[in-house]
Amino acid sequence: MFWAFRLATYFVLACATYIFLDIGIKGGRMVFTSHAPFINIDFLSQPPQTLYVFDYNGKKMELSDREFREWKETHKENVEATSIAYSAGGIWPCIVGTALLVVGSMIVALFIGTSAAIYLSEYSRDTRFLRFVRVAILNLAGVPSIVFGLFGFGLFVIFFGWNVSLISGWFTLGLMILPAIITASEESLRAVPQGLREGSLALGATKWQTIRKNVLPYALPGILTSSILGIARVAGETAPIMFTAAYAMRDEMPWQVPHWTDFFFQGVMALPYHIYVVSSKIPQNEYTERVQYGAAFVFLVLVMLIALTSILLRERQRSRLSW
Repeated sequence: MFWAFRLATYFVLACATYIFLDIGIKGGRMVFTSHAPFINIDFLSQPPQTLYVFDYNGKKMELSDREFREWKETHKENVEATSIAYSAGGIWPCIVGTALLVVGSMIVALFIGTSAAIYLSEYSRDTRFLRFVRVAILNLAGVPSIVFGLFGFGLFVIFFGWNVSLISGWFTLGLMILPAIITASEESLRAVPQGLREGSLALGATKWQTIRKNVLPYALPGILTSSILGIARVAGETAPIMFTAAYAMRDEMPWQVPHWTDFFFQGVMALPYHIYVVSSKIPQNEYTERVQYGAAFVFLVLVMLIALTSILLRERQRSRLSW
């Protein structure tokens, strides 16, 4: 049995290693270059563009939409070019959109989830109704993401009239990860020694003062752990944002709006949806493969950076507080 468990563990590690190496090697060829500054700045700073491929004087030309139009104005020649959608340019709008969706949805989920966890842990009594609520929260964790996407589309996009926008995506993704946030936060709150609460109340503090000053600070590392789990799920979701927040192509950046309130009521591009579009909605070839692996590589790095930030905050809180 020991070797069975050991081989199972090594099998999981081998599969994960293969996936990460495959994406890292193939995606790294798109992100990194062999000459200074050794990073493909255009891929990380430009929006996606159509790629035009054609032969000119025996030389194979690969130009983005903008470069192709400039080339035609310069040469004034008619060439027969093959266009390949979204296989040139870069993924900068996708990076920005993904970061906005992850950060916004985590703020929504942490606020609502932590509030619900405080009520369930500190204020509620162990009644039949509360036990039913906890079972319902656990059942929500097993609901497919496509169902949350359709729910968000019906409630936020249509009923509330928010249309396909950032705020619709924030609330849809936030509700999707609420079960994990509530469960982990409640367990973290319950792990705080009861003596801290009793000592605070004995000194004349109110219930809320006790929770805010003596319970929440010590439970914060566990709450941040739940946020790490939420980030891992939110960042990779395609179905919910496909219905509520993501565009296949958008020329303007999120902050390029007439009025600041329009920032919340506009759709964005996102790396998971962009990878889905490039992988399944356009003809597949060597050019689309480069974009797919390059976007997947940047996507993994972005998720790791956001999760690493949560881990560092958690460790900082743990080092400051102890009992």
